Formats: sequence, C-alpha cells, structure tokens
Amino acid sequence: MGAKGETEPNSSNPAPGSLSVILLGALLWYTVSTTDKPQRPAALQSDAPGATSDKTGPEEDDQSIWSRLAGSLESVTIVNQLDTSKLTDSLLDLLAPEWAKNIPVYVRKLQREFAVGPGTLAHEVWQEAQDPSIHPEIQYEATVRVSNHLCDEEKTFLSRRKQVVAAALGKYLGIDPNDIHPDDVPVIAMCGSGGGLRALVAGAGSFMATTEDGLFDCTTYLSGVSGSCWLQSLYFSSVTERDLGRTIDHLKARLGVHIASPQGCFSLLTSAPTNKYLLSGTIEKLMGVPGADVGLVDAYGMLLAARLLVPKGELGVDEKDFKLSSQGEHIKYGQNPMPIYTAVRHEIPPLVEAITDASQPASEEAKEVAKNESWFQWFEMTPYEFFCEEFGAGVPTWAMGRKFEGGRDKPNEDGLRLPEIRTPFLLGIWGSAFCATLSHYYREIRPVIKSISGLAYIDDLIWGHNDDLSKLHPIEPATIPNIIFGMDDQLPHTVPPHLKSQEFIQLMDAGMSNNLPIYPLLRPGRDVDIVLTFDASADIKTENWLSVVEGYALQRGIKGWPVGIGWPKSTAPASTMAKQLDQAQAESGVEAEEKLTEAKVEQAVRHAQDDGPHPDVAAIKAARSKQPNPPEEKKTQIEKADKAAKELGYCTVWVGRTQERQSDPPPEPLDDTTSWRLMEPDAGITVVYLPFLANDKVPGVDPAMSDYMSTWNFVYTPQQIDDSVALARANYAEGRAQILATVKAVYERKRKRRLEKEAREKQERRRRKMRLGIVGKLGEGDHFS
Repeated sequence: MGAKGETEPNSSNPAPGSLSVILLGALLWYTVSTTDKPQRPAALQSDAPGATSDKTGPEEDDQSIWSRLAGSLESVTIVNQLDTSKLTDSLLDLLAPEWAKNIPVYVRKLQREFAVGPGTLAHEVWQEAQDPSIHPEIQYEATVRVSNHLCDEEKTFLSRRKQVVAAALGKYLGIDPNDIHPDDVPVIAMCGSGGGLRALVAGAGSFMATTEDGLFDCTTYLSGVSGSCWLQSLYFSSVTERDLGRTIDHLKARLGVHIASPQGCFSLLTSAPTNKYLLSGTIEKLMGVPGADVGLVDAYGMLLAARLLVPKGELGVDEKDFKLSSQGEHIKYGQNPMPIYTAVRHEIPPLVEAITDASQPASEEAKEVAKNESWFQWFEMTPYEFFCEEFGAGVPTWAMGRKFEGGRDKPNEDGLRLPEIRTPFLLGIWGSAFCATLSHYYREIRPVIKSISGLAYIDDLIWGHNDDLSKLHPIEPATIPNIIFGMDDQLPHTVPPHLKSQEFIQLMDAGMSNNLPIYPLLRPGRDVDIVLTFDASADIKTENWLSVVEGYALQRGIKGWPVGIGWPKSTAPASTMAKQLDQAQAESGVEAEEKLTEAKVEQAVRHAQDDGPHPDVAAIKAARSKQPNPPEEKKTQIEKADKAAKELGYCTVWVGRTQERQSDPPPEPLDDTTSWRLMEPDAGITVVYLPFLANDKVPGVDPAMSDYMSTWNFVYTPQQIDDSVALARANYAEGRAQILATVKAVYERKRKRRLEKEAREKQERRRRKMRLGIVGKLGEGDHFS
C-alpha cells in the first residue's frame, strides 16, 4: 500500500526528507486554509449520481480515441482541485512520483506512433473485440447474482481442493494420507500484505519457503492486497507456470529497470506482439464503453504489465495472461489454491450542499448525514467472480468491464458484449496506492511535523480538518461500470441509495482500508480455519491492521475471531469488542444498519489520536470508563497479553473462541505451554502472523531502513531481490516448527470433533431403531414375544 509505504528517511541525510515533510505539510495547510467548505474532488465526479461523459463508440475515429487518452492522462494531477499557480514545483513533486508525471509525455509519443484509419492498432483491436472466436465471452449474457453465498464454481473448487489437500496434508504432517478424512482437513489461507515491489518480492520469498516446507500445497486460498496481488497474477501466468523459483528468476530479470523507463517499456508498447496485449484493454474501454474515462491508473497498469507479464525474451507473451478468468484452468480441479484479489471503493456520504437547497439552511438531518464518516466498500476478484459483500452482489469475472443496468448486461446493436476487462488495468487498480486521500498522505508525515519546533500550529490546523482531508483524493481512482446500476429493489437496504443511480464506480488499492486482505477470507462458506498472514507493510510496528479486522467481524456478526490481537496493541478494550461481537448477529434490517454504524464508530476509536478527539470517540470513551474493573486475575492476564503484544517476533499465533468471550481478556500469543488451547471445543479462527522484519541471519537487510524497500521504489537489482527473498525465508524458518504444530493441532481438533459427531449420530440411529423395534427384539419363540 502506497500511502503507508514510505520507509524512514536515511538518518545520514535528513535534510531532503525534512524539507519534503514541510512542503507537504504546507500544501495540506494551503488546502484547508483556502476554503471553508471542502469542494467535492473531481476524482469523485464520475462516481456521482447522474454523472455522464461524451458518448464514444465504434463510430468515433481513432484520432479522437487517442486524443482522449492523451488528454485524460495529461489531467491526472491535482490541477482540478487546487489553484496550482499558487504552488511551487516542489509542492507538486510531492503529489505524484516522477514516473507518473512523465506518463502524459509518453502517451503523446504513443499517439504519434499510430496512424489514423484502417490498419491501425486501435482499428484491429476493435475488430477483434467483436469476434466471438477470439473472445468467446462476448456471446454470453451476464446477470448480477444477488446472494451472500459462494458461487457454484467456487463450491465445486472447494470440494475438489479438499481432496488434493488431504494428500498433501498427510505428507506435511507425517501421516499416512489414507488415514486422513477430507472433513478433518483444515481450510488454510495465506494472505499477503500491500507494499508495492517490497510486498511482491518478499511475498515470493515467503511463498517459496512454504512450498519447500510442504505447507503451500496444503493451502486452499491465497488473498492479496496491492503488491501481493501482483505476485498472485504473476504466479498464475504462463511466465512462471506456478513455479516460485521461476517467479523469482523472472523478477530478477525484469525489475532492474524502472516501470516507466522509456527505454524499458516503449518498445513493448509500440511494437508487435506486445503492444496489442498491453493496450487492448484501454482501447476497448474507450471505444466500447460510452462515458468511460481513462487516467493515471490505466497507464500505470500498462507499465506494470509491460514489466511483469512480459517474459525476458518478450516474444513469449501469452494472451491468456491478460484475462483474470483464464486463471480458472489452473484451479479447476483443485490443483492449486484459489487466488483472491482485492480493491476498495471509497464511499463518501453526500455533502450538505449536495442534498439540500442552497437557498435554504441545511436541516439538522442533512447535517447529520453529511457528518457521517466515510468508509470503504471491499470488492473481491477471483477467476470466477467479481463480488462485493456489502452489495451482496457479483457478476462472472468474464463479464467485468461491460455495462449493466437493472441486473443485466447491455449488449451493443449486434447483440455482442465487450470482452473481459484486461489484467493490466487490474494491476493498476490493485496497486493504486497513489490514489490515497490527503488524510492518508498527512498521516505519513504527521509525526515529523509534530517533532519540528514551531510547526505545531500547522499540525493543529491540518488535523482539525482531517474529516475534510479524508474525502479528497488528489489523484483520481480507476473507473469501471457499476454492476448494480438501476437495481433499485433487488439489493440489501444497506447499499447506499445514491449508488444505484450511478453508471460508474471508482476502485483503488485495498490498502487504503486495510493492508491485510483478511476480510474476504471470513466470508460465510469459506470457513477458513487458519489464516497465515505475511505482513510486509512498511508500518508494521505503528499500524495494527489485525485489530482493524475486529470492526469487520462486529459488522458481519462473525464469531471466532481472536479479539485484541496484533502489533501494536489495539486501543480498544478487547473485552468490550468481544462482547459486541457476541451481539453482532443482525436479525432485522434496522439492526443491520445499527451494527454498521457501531462498526464505523469502533473504527474511529481505534484511529483516534489523543490530540484530535471525535465527538463519538469521546462518548464511547466516557461510556467505557464506567465499566466495572475486571478481577485481579483478569488484570494480570490483560497485562500479560499487552506485554506479549509489544514483543511480537517472527511468528505469533493466536486462536479465537466461539463462546463465552465477553468476560475474557485478550488472547495471549500461543507457545508450547498454551498450545493446548487450539484443541479446545470452542476454539475459533487461528491467526499466524509473520511480519517482515530484520534478521541477524541475513545481515545488512532491514525493511525499515533499506532505501530500496520503500513502497515507491520501482527498481530492484538481482542482489536486492536475493537479499529480500533470503530474509523472507529466514523469517519463515524462525516459525516453521510452531506453524507445523499449529496445523497439526487444528487437524487433530477437527478430527476429534468429527469422530465425536459420528459417535453421537451412530448412537442416535441405534436409539431410533430401538424405538421403532428394528433392533433390540428378543429372539423368536421367547415367551415375551
């Protein structure tokens, strides 16, 4: 995730870093001091009700298409939100990395590369986009599936994967595979954090370590954010052929040149056959989706694809790598874990000006609506489905990118649909951390601002407008058609009403919400038993992403999550959160809304700062202060858990409970003396946390200090890749024995539960037969017969 991704400035050269902090602080001060009312950013205009653009289609000439592309990319800076005449070049430099500012120049060069008329690349791509023999999916109608259940394809995958994992688990645990019952197999998920190329490279090392250990083959799900999504897409491509050794070799061959280097990418974008694969998605979007727009994320995705999805030879590119649904063939028979990719939409409640008559004073109700906290809606993408749990709706992955209305897609005049959205665009969405809000940017530099003498007043001013900053995105997120457009009465009432009238929505890096992609793993039906979390976030010790999951569990009524875990310790009392989780099952529409509000408030509590209290935060803290103090033994346990949370190492294991949690202290990390808790009847979800930390066994490599591990760095030398992989493998080795013991304990618990259940069912069947006189009769001829 980018907004959280910068490494600490090098202590030997602090001046540039300090200057950057001051300049960005000044920009934020300028933003909040030049207007009393936050202007709705241009980034959200296309995501607003009734927003439309000039119609485009196949009748538009190629020159116009490329002009729109170049023009759109030239306007990706903050000029549509701030008066840049009052800003210096240094200030603008801070809002986008150098490669991003050069993209419009590159695009203008691209525009000149293509002639106008028949025979151009745009003409060829559009002709093929209407050919069912090339894109079979355009023949098929797609409808929006409204359900909270998993799609049928995933259910089939789970059944088949369980059989495959059973054999692998036997080998991993040293048990005869013939003795392992499929129902005893733990559902294991591995999730990788955000963090740009750092997360990609470190994740490859972590996955390789689990492969060597035999654990990867026991995994059912892979879940990613940002750079971890890049890793998953690369792993399931023809470039690596599901071989992590080849994946690392490919990274060493391709990451030595910056993604936006003209020498490194332009030949791929302007010559066959790579140009067609890299540019087709953008051309189809511009020519086939009326009202669609392109921006920095589209171009960023093309550059990423040119660097990641093209092999070193550059001629071995495979068109299947450019459609996410194609990955289905690699998991169809359960032969590999199923990848889950994530993105979020920033839901910002309408401003007072947008919901009231400007000539009349705003009502109290309208003011209350405008004061509501914004939140993020999570979207998941798998080889089978594009789905939003908050909407309770999804569409087949092969239908992503086409327009929908009233729950059905909209074909063109020939009855054909648009081909599936291309992977380059998705790569851009998954890693678009630069689309963060100004609030995210400021949280990056706030500690330094506060530490500089004489700048406290700037912090007071900026942080006082944090609610406004959280609604401003300097760089526009990516735009895609809204699958629930026009579905007025077919969705849960928790879906924001205004969203049903918007033709397009904007998606961005899920790290804006949580840099650990755990939410999708908690969906009903997936029934994940063990979550292995490889955290390569840049803010491991300052942002407790694990604790943020508690708010999600509260909102969804999920039991079994280990409350109060993470690093650093959550500010919310775990006993309070646990009690709320027990009460979180919503039984009515009204109650569901209340739970949603509670979850948002809890999120505010977790992120509250001592010098910036929110009214709701203050109220909750006051209520909590009235809670009775726990018994002395509970205090001791809580203190012990707090101490352990501050001393987390390379591998930490927690297990939740499904019952009687409201009086429990935070769960302690498990060790040899407490691992028995994994076997308790009410044991819940097990979390294995593996942060990406420095290790003495790999000297000279420190994720917190090595400059090349910044999230914004887009060049890794082969040696730096080797070092990062070595560190990830060394860290996994530290916890290898504990992970093995954890998996075995969960397996034994599930086995015990199954055997006890079978014994009860057998006894019940015998009793039923006895009641029916089927068994237990006396022999024929007995004087009682």
